[in-house]
Amino acid sequence: MNDSMQNIKKGPILTVLILGAFVSMLNQTLMNVALPSIMEDLSIGESTAQWITTGFMLVNGVLIPVTAFLMERFSTRQLFIAAMGLFALGTLICGIAPDFPILMTGRVIQAAGAGIMMPLLTTVVLALFPVEKRGGAMGLIGVAIIFAPAVGPTLSGFVVEHYTWRMLFHIILPIAVLSLVLGIFFLKNVTKQTFPKIDVIAVMLSTLGFGGILYGFSTAGSNGWSDVTVVTGLIVGFVSLALFVVRELRAQRPMLDFRVFKSGIFSLTTVINIAVTVAMFAPMLLIPLYLQNVLGVSPMNSGLMLMPGAIIMGIMSPVTGKIFDKIGARPLAIVGLLITVITTYLFTQLTDTTSYSYLITIYTIRMFGMSMIMMPIMTAGLNQLPQSLHPHGTAMVNTVRAVAGAIGTALLVTLMTNDARNSIEGIIVEHQFNPENQADMVHAMNLAQVEGINHAFMVSTIFAVVALILSFFLKRGIKSDDDNVSEETFQSSNA
Repeated sequence: MNDSMQNIKKGPILTVLILGAFVSMLNQTLMNVALPSIMEDLSIGESTAQWITTGFMLVNGVLIPVTAFLMERFSTRQLFIAAMGLFALGTLICGIAPDFPILMTGRVIQAAGAGIMMPLLTTVVLALFPVEKRGGAMGLIGVAIIFAPAVGPTLSGFVVEHYTWRMLFHIILPIAVLSLVLGIFFLKNVTKQTFPKIDVIAVMLSTLGFGGILYGFSTAGSNGWSDVTVVTGLIVGFVSLALFVVRELRAQRPMLDFRVFKSGIFSLTTVINIAVTVAMFAPMLLIPLYLQNVLGVSPMNSGLMLMPGAIIMGIMSPVTGKIFDKIGARPLAIVGLLITVITTYLFTQLTDTTSYSYLITIYTIRMFGMSMIMMPIMTAGLNQLPQSLHPHGTAMVNTVRAVAGAIGTALLVTLMTNDARNSIEGIIVEHQFNPENQADMVHAMNLAQVEGINHAFMVSTIFAVVALILSFFLKRGIKSDDDNVSEETFQSSNA
C-alpha cells in the first residue's frame, strides 16, 4: 500500500460513502409496500405501478457494468458527487410528482445515481485498506448492503399507514443532500484514473444484454414464461450478452474485464454469491406474502417481522468482517451456510396456523447465519485481483448479484404460483371442501398458497446446500502485505 493512501484520513471518506450507499439501498425496498397507495393516488393499474420497482432495478442493473469504465475515467470525488446529485434530484422529482410519468422519470434518475454507489464504495475500500484489514472495512459496507434493504419494508409500512407515500421520498431527500454536501467537503480521490476511451458498441451490447435478462426474469414472475415480452427480453438479453463477452475478450482495453475470472477463487466466490443471493431473496419475498395473504397480518407488522433479523445483520456484519481478517472466509462461510440451510429448510414446514413468533425466531437466526456469508465471500474473491482489476471485479460482483436477484425472484414466484395452482384441486378433495362455499374456497386457496411457498423454500434450501458444498473449497489465496497484487503475480498464480 503506497504512502499517499496511508496519509489519507479514511474515516470521513468511509462515512460519506457508506451514508450514500445506505440511502440508495434503502430506497430500493421502500416502494414495494407503498405500491397499493401509489396506485390508488395516481389512478394506475398494477402492471403500470410495477414499473416503479422494475424500472428502477433495470436502470440500476444496466448501469453497474459501466461503472468499471466510469471509475477509470473519472475521479472518486467527481463520480460520487455526480451519483449522489442524480440520486437527490431523482428523489426530489419523485416527492413532488403529480402523475405517474413524472414519478417514473424521478425513479430512473434515482437509479442512475444508485447504480454507481455500491461498486464505487467497494473499489474505494479495496484502494484504501491493505489485504489484512479489508474484512473489517467491508463488514461496515455490509451494514449498507444488508441492513438498509431489510429496514425498508418496516419504515415503508409505518409511513404508508400514517402518512402519504410521498413522505418516503421526503425522508430520503435530506439524507441524500447531507451525503452530497459531506462528499463535496470531505471526499478525496483514491481510485486510479487511466482515462480509457468509451466503446459505444460495448455499452449498447451491455445495456441490451443485462437489460434484456433483467427485464425478462423480473416480468416472468407476473406475466408467465410464455409471454411474448418475456421471451423477447430473454432472447435479446442472452444474445447481446454473448456478443458483449466476445467483444470484451478481444478488446485491448475492455469496458468490463472478464480476466477477473482467471482467478479460481474469484470465480468460485462468484458462483457461491449467486446461490446465496437466490437463497437470501426467498424469505424477503415469500414471508411478507405469507404473512399478509395467509395469516392476515398488516403490512407494517409484516415489515416489523423482518426488523430483528435486519438489526442482527447490521450488528454482526462489522464483527464478521473483523473475524474474516483473522481466519479468512472458509470457516465463516461454512458455519453461516450451515445455519442458513437448516433455517431455510424449517421454512418449508409452514402451515396456515404457523405462529408469528416462530417466524421471527427462525428468520432472525437465519439472518445471523447470513451475516457470516455475503461480505466475507465477496471480499475473499476481490482480494485475489490486482489493483488494476478492482473496478472490474466490483462491477462484476454487483452485476452478478443484480442478475441473480432478478432470476431468483422470478424463479421463486413462478414455482410458488404454479405449485399453488396445481395443488388447489387436490386440497379441495383431501379436505372435502365445498366448491360453492366461499369460506371453504378461501381456506383452500390459503392452503394452496402455503404449499406453493413451502415448495419455493425447498428450492431455496437446495441453493443454500450448493453454496455450502462449494464453500468447503474456499482457500485464503494470495495474502500479501502489499495492497497492489501485481498483474504478473495474478497471471502466474492463476495460470
